[in-house]
Amino acid sequence: MELWIPITIAAAFSQNLRSALQKHLKGKIGTTGATFIRFGFGFPIAVLYLAVILKLTGEAVPDVGTTFYWAAALGGLAQIFATFLLVHLFSYRNFAVGTAYSKTEPVQAAMFGFILLGEQLTPLGIGAIVLGIIGVLFISFGKERPSGAVVLSTLIGKPALIGLASAAFFGASAAFYRTASLSVEAESFLLQAAFTLVCVTAFQTAVMGSWMTVSCPAELRAAIRNWRLSGLVGLAGIAGSIGWFTAMTLQQVAYVRALAQIELVFTLAASWMFFREKITPIELAGCMLVSLGGIGIVMAAS
Repeated sequence: MELWIPITIAAAFSQNLRSALQKHLKGKIGTTGATFIRFGFGFPIAVLYLAVILKLTGEAVPDVGTTFYWAAALGGLAQIFATFLLVHLFSYRNFAVGTAYSKTEPVQAAMFGFILLGEQLTPLGIGAIVLGIIGVLFISFGKERPSGAVVLSTLIGKPALIGLASAAFFGASAAFYRTASLSVEAESFLLQAAFTLVCVTAFQTAVMGSWMTVSCPAELRAAIRNWRLSGLVGLAGIAGSIGWFTAMTLQQVAYVRALAQIELVFTLAASWMFFREKITPIELAGCMLVSLGGIGIVMAAS
């Protein structure tokens, strides 16, 4: 098994935990505060991780050029916007629809990967990504029984548009991060990913910290006041980011982000095993499609 596959699956688990914690904290510290803690409380952990990688590899802090700086900065800003929009979706009653649309990220990541890196997908890869997205939509609408008019209004409503925008920013950030990481002059892919992660997280912390100090200091104070849960979000977020940055250094962003859709299958399985929630036939079909899409992605990337 190629290394990027288990790394991606582990990152998906961490992302799922981080999102759940952010949703819980949003009511206490606001949308901006819930967005900030992913970066601000994760930065010290990222620095520690980089220190460990430098020690293990025996390499020095790598040199970088102009490409690294603009790609890391644009990726950092795109991820901030994407995270803000995703957290904002929790304000809507039908946020699940928007969240489902945020899962169109692999398609948009493929587009940005082609523009920035010239990456091309095989027909099998494209088919697997589309299959996975259809499965995600099945899972998202699995328990809904709305009328045709309601479905139409939902699909073109504000949550759907916010979800699509979030996916676009996430897709762009993934392509920018791969561009930055591959430009780092280091022998170890672990060091390339770790160094990129630290620089990006430092930039995001500085940008959001400065913005919140001026525009919403109350949310910044609330984030610090809830430091225990904020710290857990930072830990889960940086653990996921370590996985994403490492996997995207090894493999095309579209494949990495598409395989990450498997997190929905595990989430659904956990709700069935631990909370005894019923799984509808549509949800089961969605799980099968996502799983088949994941298998197809692994085959296409091999």
